Amino acid sequence: METNIFFKGTFEYNYHCNQQLIQLFEKEQKNIPEKSIQLLNHLINAQEIWNARILNQKPDIEVWEIRPLENLKKINETNYSESLHILETIYLSQKINYQNSKGISFTNSVQDILFHVINHATYHRAQIATDLKSHNIAPLNSDYIFYKRA
Repeated sequence: METNIFFKGTFEYNYHCNQQLIQLFEKEQKNIPEKSIQLLNHLINAQEIWNARILNQKPDIEVWEIRPLENLKKINETNYSESLHILETIYLSQKINYQNSKGISFTNSVQDILFHVINHATYHRAQIATDLKSHNIAPLNSDYIFYKRA
């Protein structure tokens, strides 16, 4: 049970950081580099894909697909809700069989997949921060500890 509480907190953090990042992109829309747009879409798409895999559904999005900026807030909200639903209804130890985007089959536990989703998003938000900074746009501070201090 404590693990679920931890994961709920990390998905709340992930949702919050993504929403703030989307707001920054909206504010600086004309100045956001293409690489950052690609990475933001990728991390949001990946969470949607992993949620679908856990729920034994076929994802209807490509991992590098670019969607309109105005749609990303709602997609992020849906991803967050789906991830919470997974935490409330599926055992973390349950094994999930899935295929990656190249059609190769794998099996992992729900816990490992969920940890990957958070780690993956954090990794790409750091890449976005570096890219924004190199284009003279103040990046979002999305460090977990700063989020927890608030």
